[in-house]
Amino acid sequence: MGILIKPKNYHSLLDLKQTELGIKQIKDFFQMNLSAELRLRRVTAPLFVLQGTGINDDLNGVERSVKFPIKDLNDATAEVVHSLAKWKRLMLAQYNIGAGFGIYTDMNAIRADEELDNLHSLYVDQWDWERTILPEDRNIDFLKDIVKRIYAVILRTEYLVYEMYPQIEPILPPEIYFIHSEELLQLYPTLSPKEREDAITKRYGAVFIMGIGGKLSNGQPHDLRAPDYDDWTTPGENGYQGLNGDVMIWNPVLERSVELSSMGIRVDKAALLRQLALTGKEDRQQLYFHRCLLNDQLPLSVGGGIGQSRICMSLLRKAHIGEIQASIWDKQMIDEAQKAGINLI
Repeated sequence: MGILIKPKNYHSLLDLKQTELGIKQIKDFFQMNLSAELRLRRVTAPLFVLQGTGINDDLNGVERSVKFPIKDLNDATAEVVHSLAKWKRLMLAQYNIGAGFGIYTDMNAIRADEELDNLHSLYVDQWDWERTILPEDRNIDFLKDIVKRIYAVILRTEYLVYEMYPQIEPILPPEIYFIHSEELLQLYPTLSPKEREDAITKRYGAVFIMGIGGKLSNGQPHDLRAPDYDDWTTPGENGYQGLNGDVMIWNPVLERSVELSSMGIRVDKAALLRQLALTGKEDRQQLYFHRCLLNDQLPLSVGGGIGQSRICMSLLRKAHIGEIQASIWDKQMIDEAQKAGINLI
């Protein structure tokens, strides 16, 4: 069982009926505003893809996917998605989405290797989105502009919750703070990456930590990233410029930072080859997705995933993601949570 954070004297500000209504209102409002803000059209997403195509997101490269044989396809193996980081880029090409426009979808995934705790569940629900860009958009300023637009949607949604439930007052700062992971390391050299995230997010309330995946001056990356979707090795003043990052907000209930979104400008051909070589995964060049990219069949893009349950959990001031979504939990965690006033669905 993962570590359960048990906030002192915790009690939900909403009953079960209010919580369910709040979840629906947040999800409906957020996706409508995200679509308008980034000019995204909704598309239907798969729950599983064929193994061996390179389409599934392999996260940090060590997590096992849930697999099953398909009887009607001669027992070809399908795997439940971890996320749709690469599938979305294929859809941009299939739908012929022009620069400045994109797609979003409800992504439902199963991550069997998650360590279950207040923020991590076997079941993952995200708004996965992807937007076509031009070559001149592949820079930090463009990335920051997209982040600011997404954060504006989060702020509007926070106010919606306040309108529905006045006991939940807005706490997020009016602007999100940007910092590169190397700058963060220099600021807190004795802390672990997670401790650095907590320290900077507590200080500013909302932070976008850039440059995740490439090695920092201490020889370690801030966190791991797959080599074939985000571009984390474009050269820059911090060693690797890192055209990606995580949106973090401070959660006063748990007294820690919470990642709401991981996103970035996607690899072009040069970055893909560079990152496959750095990670020793050049063999992926033969997979379907990678061949499409290397053969100029996919548009340049920016994209990411935004955690639906985490948005709801944070804005409704819940202590556990299991108060938002139905999943499977260890009996010990269920019992301990109940004693702490946390009622898991």
